Amino acid sequence: MKIIAFANQKGGVGKTTSAVNLAACLAERGKKILLIDFDPQSNATSAVGVGRQEGHSSYPALLGEVKLKDEIRNTPIPNLDLIPSELNLAGAEVDIARSEKYLHCFKNVLAELLANTSYDFIFIDCPPSLGILTSNALMAAEGVVIPVQCEYLALEGLSMITDLIKRLAAAGNSGLKLDGIVMTMFDGRTNLSAEVVEEVKKHFGELVFKTSIPRSVRISEAPSYGQPIMAYDSHSAGAKAYRALAAEFIERHNNLTPPADIAAPQIPPDASATENTAG
Repeated sequence: MKIIAFANQKGGVGKTTSAVNLAACLAERGKKILLIDFDPQSNATSAVGVGRQEGHSSYPALLGEVKLKDEIRNTPIPNLDLIPSELNLAGAEVDIARSEKYLHCFKNVLAELLANTSYDFIFIDCPPSLGILTSNALMAAEGVVIPVQCEYLALEGLSMITDLIKRLAAAGNSGLKLDGIVMTMFDGRTNLSAEVVEEVKKHFGELVFKTSIPRSVRISEAPSYGQPIMAYDSHSAGAKAYRALAAEFIERHNNLTPPADIAAPQIPPDASATENTAG
């Protein structure tokens, strides 16, 4: 059972979209997946067709009121289970901060679930921030997948999240590694997308997944119907891309190639001013 956090403090980069669709594609391939929605906005919960339920999230487990495994819900997608989220999870930021070992709260409640369930992968969809919830998720995880939008400002966000990963590894989660970087919203009509991908590869090498996720109206529409892209439009370019990413993800984990050391990207001084020109 491998625990993977999907994290990026920058919003709108396809983090939840990638967590949901990769989970669904792996489930489609027969892998048993638990998706934990750890974001109070609950977007992952609605994106897999599960309605928000008042009082049901990881929050009561973090308070010690229930066991985390009791919050597991089935989804319409075979092999994919969910621990949902709702707005009450926002209160965890305050309550966890009062705890003596505040960085380990989620890891502690997750331990009992790990002992009593059997999944191939547990995905944690983190909030778009580097606050206490994200830090708790990373402290409980073994790997981190960082979705990165194909624009130069996204490179600045990479520096921040990779620095947090290194600091948390040094603070007690020595097994935490960067599992991979997914380039999202790739637009093949522009030079900018290709340039950003090459810039990220220059600093992170093989940690960057070969599969880039295209900018797609169909991918954007799918969550509003409570479906991952392969259920909403199985033959779309987005569905094909996420299926290719799932195959690459499985191959990477089957090979068990040790992740490379994380190097913070050096941002070109004029990167944010680079024009998005047609190619």
